[in-house]
Amino acid sequence: MSLLILGIESSCDETGVALVRSADTGVPVLLSHALHSQIEMHQAYGGVVPELASRDHIRRVLPLATQVLTGAGQTLADVDVVAYTQGPGLAGALLVGAGVACALGAALGKPVLGVHHLEGHLLSPFLSADPPEFPFVALLVSGGHTQLMRVDGVGRYEILGETIDDAAGEAFDKSAKLMGLGYPGGPALSRMAQQGDATAFKLPRPLLHSGDLDFSFAGLKTAVLTQAKKLGDELEARKADLAASTEAAIVEVLVKKTLAALKQTGLQRVVVAGGVGANRLLREQLNTACSKARVRVHYPELHLCTDNGAMIAMAAAMRLQAGQQQANTAYAFDVKPRWPLDAITAPVA
Repeated sequence: MSLLILGIESSCDETGVALVRSADTGVPVLLSHALHSQIEMHQAYGGVVPELASRDHIRRVLPLATQVLTGAGQTLADVDVVAYTQGPGLAGALLVGAGVACALGAALGKPVLGVHHLEGHLLSPFLSADPPEFPFVALLVSGGHTQLMRVDGVGRYEILGETIDDAAGEAFDKSAKLMGLGYPGGPALSRMAQQGDATAFKLPRPLLHSGDLDFSFAGLKTAVLTQAKKLGDELEARKADLAASTEAAIVEVLVKKTLAALKQTGLQRVVVAGGVGANRLLREQLNTACSKARVRVHYPELHLCTDNGAMIAMAAAMRLQAGQQQANTAYAFDVKPRWPLDAITAPVA
């Protein structure tokens, strides 16, 4: 049965809305999506201000929904299921999306479905022109999360390794802040790195030879701070080199741990998802390494690497198709600011 699913994402500093059409078989199809980023608003503060983020979601979500419906030639009455990000994320921001989704569902008499934000990222490559097939190893590098997983199907996830302190995205952002590169730091550091020498500074590769698949980037951030202090007045002139060296350290760990996960599982397919998945150097080095190993690698489209409504609608559609979850008309809702991905094997009420 074909279902039209409206997805709402509001977990942090992007408001995303999308329409996806699902069917009994095959990959669901993205019909339309729209996104508003709050980056400009938060730049003055050097990071996300949760209260401002929540208030901006309130302003943006319904106009974006109207834009998406118009773009797809649909009306609210055509929507079969309203999906929303239930967690993890900023509590206030999550409450906006959940509240709007459940209010729409109640007003339309249509069921609603809470979606795990990280599962949205994990399944976002299915929105690409070259969707993956199960099973695969997934490298999830999104904001405060860095995880390697074995994925055998929708809702069938085994965590192979994860970060024990700072995630890769945090290492990018915090290192950028130490260099005075502003917000958002990760993309700024990557742009600066393109002008630098990645071998200029010998920075640590934490847990690279640990023998397991866990990550740790806090020590790298400390090493960047120490190097910046050593440079003193020379930092401005050497900033590109330090940025390039930092990026190289993060990417080397991500690539080598991913290859180790492939070897451990014996799988021949890898999916990269999350904001750091847009990193140019990561894509280049992983593509090269996977080509040598004869492994297929899949990414989301670049514009769908960051938080967006399309991944939420897609995850909802795939969960419904797989029978992992049922949409419901119990419009009371809660949100889960902290919600481990491996805790979603049981259906969420």
